[in-house]
Amino acid sequence: MSSVGGWSETFSATPEVQGIVDKVKPQLEEKDNKPYPVLVAITYKTQVVAGTNYLIKVSVSNSTDECVHLKVFQSLPHEKKGPSLTSYETGKTKNDPLKPF
Repeated sequence: MSSVGGWSETFSATPEVQGIVDKVKPQLEEKDNKPYPVLVAITYKTQVVAGTNYLIKVSVSNSTDECVHLKVFQSLPHEKKGPSLTSYETGKTKNDPLKPF
């Protein structure tokens, strides 16, 4: 885990992180105005705030190394809210470092 306010190191994606990606997929498709048939979480970082921010590197193709970086906010459990896509960056590859944006 990360210290409060700072970003954690980069971790390999877990089923929990993939679940977050699956939940924000409709938000990404609406904001970017295009479908994403493939969204596979690769790596992620976390930042503890009043909830948790996630930076997630997501593969968007089975045949290329094209990726999208997602910034997702997950509120505290007692708020009973799903994850929210706060921003994203397209045009990334699997080699691009995952860094705050």
